[in-house]
Amino acid sequence: MPQTDTVIPAFDRATAVSRTEGRGVRAELDPGWDVGNGILNGGYLLAVVARAALLDSPHPDPVALSASYLRATPGGPADLTVTPGSAGRTLAHASVLLAGAAGPSLAVQVTTASLGRDPVDYTVNPAPEVPPPGDCVATRTSEGGPSVGLARHLDTRLDPATAGWVQGRPSDTRLLRAWIRLADGREPDPLALLLFADALPPTAFAVGKPGWAPTVQLQVLVRALPAPGWCLVESRSTEVTGGWSDEECRIWDATGRLVAQARQLARVAR
Repeated sequence: MPQTDTVIPAFDRATAVSRTEGRGVRAELDPGWDVGNGILNGGYLLAVVARAALLDSPHPDPVALSASYLRATPGGPADLTVTPGSAGRTLAHASVLLAGAAGPSLAVQVTTASLGRDPVDYTVNPAPEVPPPGDCVATRTSEGGPSVGLARHLDTRLDPATAGWVQGRPSDTRLLRAWIRLADGREPDPLALLLFADALPPTAFAVGKPGWAPTVQLQVLVRALPAPGWCLVESRSTEVTGGWSDEECRIWDATGRLVAQARQLARVAR
């Protein structure tokens, strides 16, 4: 019989976890998902943690995560300590601590459940009107182009209304909006939504102030299973003071349904 090789998507390879002796969990963090200077993206790390939490969960999906970033995390081997909490028929809880060679770098409270695509009962977050991806501003260049690894794994199309900073015309509003999908065509799922929730540049870019804005705390709520296709991500800041910035993120799937929300506290870009 002819052999067929199954190609594992890059995101699934990069976020894979495995059991170790004593029921520990080990991951090989892929340095190719960095945001510069070898520092891994916070959403990527959150997806790794979620996979670890799901190993012993009776439920298949991460629905609420509260993450504290203790220090910047580089690529390489990492151990994940999963402490199960209460579990029932509708949801389960766990605490996960990720540690690399330099020690603990990420502590996360994870709630898991079973998501679906049930009709929406009520929403005040309709998807904004944005041109289709083909009419938006592409930021991904050919392989080997961008120095930031994360940019090579994502296909990002900025809404022209929030993309003035790309052409040297910064806005006076800290708002970014973009269509996003994984570059290799892998369809979105709850784990990918964790990545997308931290995939846009800091909102300071919109006002012409680029730079790394380290995340201190990130909360993500996954509301439903996303439909196949592009996701629309919107990120905005509502308060910047004393060297701290907040960012609120909303994600809609290709049908216009809100599928995830996030809020983070970050240091102002250096």
